[in-house]
Amino acid sequence: MVNALVIALKVLVAFNDRVLRVGRTVAWISLALMVAVILAQIFFRYVLNNALPWPDEAARFLMLWMTGLVAPLAYRHGGFVAIEMVPYALKGAASHLLVTAILLVSLCVIVVAFRFGWDHTMGFGGNFDSSSLKLPLDMIGLEAVRVKLRYMYGSLLVCMALMIPVNLEMLLRHVIGIMQPDRALPEPESLHFAVSGSE
Repeated sequence: MVNALVIALKVLVAFNDRVLRVGRTVAWISLALMVAVILAQIFFRYVLNNALPWPDEAARFLMLWMTGLVAPLAYRHGGFVAIEMVPYALKGAASHLLVTAILLVSLCVIVVAFRFGWDHTMGFGGNFDSSSLKLPLDMIGLEAVRVKLRYMYGSLLVCMALMIPVNLEMLLRHVIGIMQPDRALPEPESLHFAVSGSE
């Protein structure tokens, strides 16, 4: 039983390592683009006195995707705000049992948030066009295409979809810890900026 759970954990760790590595790269690119867009707007507004209509919404779009892709990574490495005194005060299986219960509640919240993200992205609201963002196909002789809001709302959907396997990985780690507290388990890919003392 425990060996099967360890194998499942190894699969989840490998999956999350690869997917979150891609997400982290896209998030850094989004951050760089967001800064570039904001600086461009500052230049056009204050130097040329001719503010562009689209940078504010573009920056918001990039910020949402950056957050949506980094949040699962932060969750995995203990980067969220948390009160950890009680789990640290408990030892061995008792600590694992408490964290398992918390992770089960968190999983329920994530699944509900995923459903909201799906409804918002794929539902009625996602059909509306952005007020200012568009693909400038008119520059090559075609008609400009306004960006659908679903591509902005999709950041929540993707965020929650990535958080589910992260939560399951953490859950498996603590379930195994309940049964065998001293067992060595596969660790997630390390981050040089991970919070000290995190999972």
